Amino acid sequence: MTLPQVIALGGSLLRPEESQNRKTWFGKLRQLAIHIEGNSRKLGIVVGGGLPAREGIEVAKDFTSNPDKLDEVGIAATRLNATIIQQILLDIGCNVAPSIPQDTESAAEYFDRYNIVVMGGTNPGHTTDAVAVSLARDCRARDCVIATNVSHVYDKDPKTSDDATPFFEMTMNELIGITGTERLPPGESAVVDPIAVAIAAKHRINIAVLDGRDIDLVESALDGKEFHGTLVRS
Repeated sequence: MTLPQVIALGGSLLRPEESQNRKTWFGKLRQLAIHIEGNSRKLGIVVGGGLPAREGIEVAKDFTSNPDKLDEVGIAATRLNATIIQQILLDIGCNVAPSIPQDTESAAEYFDRYNIVVMGGTNPGHTTDAVAVSLARDCRARDCVIATNVSHVYDKDPKTSDDATPFFEMTMNELIGITGTERLPPGESAVVDPIAVAIAAKHRINIAVLDGRDIDLVESALDGKEFHGTLVRS
């Protein structure tokens, strides 16, 4: 039996400033789902919260500083985004799980009946990167694709450092040296969530980091072809 594959779609891919390209992006995502299902493969899609999560957390910060409660706000946003993608795929007749799982164990069980499972966040302290890697663990997948709004893992932040150098391939220990393994504050992000990195290292799950604004890159990575991005070997 072919094991499911897992991708984490950063919530930034659904942000308003991407609206001009959003229709094309969603169209290609639907084509990808049809391609996966048409080849009798299975796909788990874990969707981030993006701008709605950050805005909600900022509002909630006026009333609570509890990081778990703030994370719950972000989790709600991820499930909203997941529902959007789920409904878009259901609309074209894909064999998609009819509800949004709230834990990775339930999501893994859905693959007994469905080709595609879409979900968002689960527990406070775990970003959707960590959820995706946890789902890969529970599905016994050896790889997880992290599709975000940057093209590679860099040795330093490319937004603030003009001399930042991209990695095309690296070890998990090298990635740990960049991200660490400590929990991020609510609403903050890294190229790969440190908790996700820790889970991947423990369970020897490879990570592919790529620019998810180009669905063709996601498809290449899932098909085992060369892709423009960073391959992190466990």
